[in-house]
Formats: sequence, C-alpha cells, structure tokens
Amino acid sequence: MAKPVVSEAARRRRRPTRSGTVLSEALIVETALRMLREHGSAGLSARRLGAVLGADPSTLYRYFGGMDELTRAIGEELTGRALDGWRPGGDWRSDLRDLGLRIHRAYLAHPQAAVLTASRVTGRPREIAADEAVLGVLRRAGFPDGAAVRIYHAFIDQSLAFAALDAGSLALAAETREADEGLWETTYAHLPAEAYPHIAATAPLLAARMKDSAYPVALEMLLDSAEGELGRAGG
Repeated sequence: MAKPVVSEAARRRRRPTRSGTVLSEALIVETALRMLREHGSAGLSARRLGAVLGADPSTLYRYFGGMDELTRAIGEELTGRALDGWRPGGDWRSDLRDLGLRIHRAYLAHPQAAVLTASRVTGRPREIAADEAVLGVLRRAGFPDGAAVRIYHAFIDQSLAFAALDAGSLALAAETREADEGLWETTYAHLPAEAYPHIAATAPLLAARMKDSAYPVALEMLLDSAEGELGRAGG
C-alpha cells in the first residue's frame, strides 16, 4: 500500500540529508533522469536513488507515493520541458507543428526516460496544460468539437509514439544501433531485383532516409489531413 505523500510545506521543514542536500520533488526527478540516462530503467530504484541523494530511501516516499508515481512525475517533467517557451502564434498548423516537434525533441533528449514514460498518463498540471493547449488551438481554428478531440488524440498519440520508437533506438548500445542502421546498406541494397524489384529500385533512397525519424513527415501528413477536414467543414 502506497504511503501518504507529505504536503509541500511539511517537506520544506525537513533538514538536509546527510550529504547536505535539501530534497525537493524537482531535485528527485532531475536525479532520476540522470540515473536513467546513465543506467537505464533497470538502474532506477528507491534504494539507488536514495544512495545518490544521500538520503534514506524511505524519505523519497514523503514526495512520491511510490516509484510508479515518480515515473509519472518524470513524464510530466518531459512534457513540461516541451511546453517551456511555447506560445501559440495564431496559425493553428504552425502552432501544432512547433509543439509536436518540441514534444519529440524533449523526449529524445532523455531516451531511457522516454521509453519508460511515453505511454503513461500523468494527470499532472503540465500534461493537462499541454492537452488544453492542443484542444485550444484546434477549437480556435474552427474545428468542431468532435473533430478537435479526434485530431488531438491522433496528434498526441502520434507525437508520443514516435518519441518512444525513436527513443528506443537511441537507448540501444551505439554498436547495436549502428549495426541495425547499417543493414539498409549491407543487406537491403544488395537484394536481387528479380526477387525484390521494389526494394531494389528504391534501395539508395531507403538507405538515405531510413536512418532518420519519420516523425516530421508523419506530422505533416496528419496536419494535411486535418487541414483538408477543416476546409470541408468550411473553417
């Protein structure tokens, strides 16, 4: 059973840890991000996090009800970083493109954390702010509510799905990732045209493109579809 989280005011009255650190939710999340970057999800536990912070692991439960709540807080932090500095400019398509690319970049900056959190719903303030922002852009552009919700759903899930996919590749060991990417030139480029005519015809293009994320292209396709729907609705 999760322990009750102590109020923020009660936390501030806590003395520094034995290493002289004054704990905060932000510090714990930042430390967890660093541990994920260095050791992957297998290296993140309350015991190890407490050791790095110089605190008894039980102290962490004053801030988070458990490791699952910390995981959601990490996802919330990545969403918040995507939102930092973003302001809608009034052109719905440009606004969504900018926000989508920001989400993708924020998650890819922390691949291990992205793999761990991209599928989670946090219910926290910055995630809620992101959802409100996307729906606001769409509704102000003139999309009916049903269409706005449908496009919002596709936009958010597409952004996070590509973040998880691309982060999964970045989270691999460098030699493994390079070996995977090299198959486009060492294997696909040499397939016989009589057996694989379409791959053989496009092999150089595949080798040049498949090492990069498809997210920007997929995002434009989604925006094209949404723009066509808005036009048909008379928006």
